[in-house]
Amino acid sequence: MTSDIRGFHHAGILTSDLDGLERAYLSFGFTLSPRSRHLLNERPGRPPVPGCTANRCALFGDAYIELLGIVDTSAPDPWRTKAMAAEYEGFRLLNLETGDAEAADKALNGAGLRTSGVLDLERDVDTDDGTRTMRARAVHIDPSSTPEGHVGVAQHLTRQYVHQPRYLAHPNGARALEAVLIVADDPVFEDVVARYAAILATEPSRRGPVSVLGTAAARLEIVRSVDAEEVLPGEPAPAPSRFAAVTIAVDDVAAARTIVEDGGTATRPTSSGFFVSARDAYGAGLFFTAR
Repeated sequence: MTSDIRGFHHAGILTSDLDGLERAYLSFGFTLSPRSRHLLNERPGRPPVPGCTANRCALFGDAYIELLGIVDTSAPDPWRTKAMAAEYEGFRLLNLETGDAEAADKALNGAGLRTSGVLDLERDVDTDDGTRTMRARAVHIDPSSTPEGHVGVAQHLTRQYVHQPRYLAHPNGARALEAVLIVADDPVFEDVVARYAAILATEPSRRGPVSVLGTAAARLEIVRSVDAEEVLPGEPAPAPSRFAAVTIAVDDVAAARTIVEDGGTATRPTSSGFFVSARDAYGAGLFFTAR
């Protein structure tokens, strides 16, 4: 693929209980941006309308973890989030970042992937200079071709309103969204790896049972469902193919673990840090590792 995929744009955790999701991630030591309601359009060229969702974000200066909540079930749902939640809630969305949504859309279609076309998103955000409107463009890949979850690429138009310096310092020392772990059902595993290899224009390498696809700012780790227990022992499996976990780089693993455990959540050690179960993190396993 020839579009400039720069890394992760965001990973999205979907819930109908945004209050609870916020409390959990605050207890893990993340600073969260204020809650913000979405304005969305259903098709290219249509004006954005107030949608049924709002979010808060754990921001790292480049990528972020989006805590996405359905906050008004009576409001329009142009991006069909309620249907997504009806399947199951949790880690459901992954957007890669591009500097040119139009070029990315053409490249995705050229790679044989059906897309939504370029869609517009807006939401009002609080800044030091008062309320401003964050604007972005997104291209969604047809979810029927991505059984692991809802995948797209996104382009910041007003990055300065999202990654505000005052939200980048986290008590747990988080600095980056380093990797995303995908579980792929055995029959589609090779197709999933090949699809992301095409999108990222890179070849996979192997690390034990995991296929790794990396760019300078994003690392995708893909494991067969039959091997998932080796990587994610005892973790829930809401679907045969799924987004399963993120890796967060922190300044001090021991200090971050103390914050998480003092907040009331159990952890388990890993070879490079510690892990928080998806059962405690609203459907997304959290690997913490040293920066």
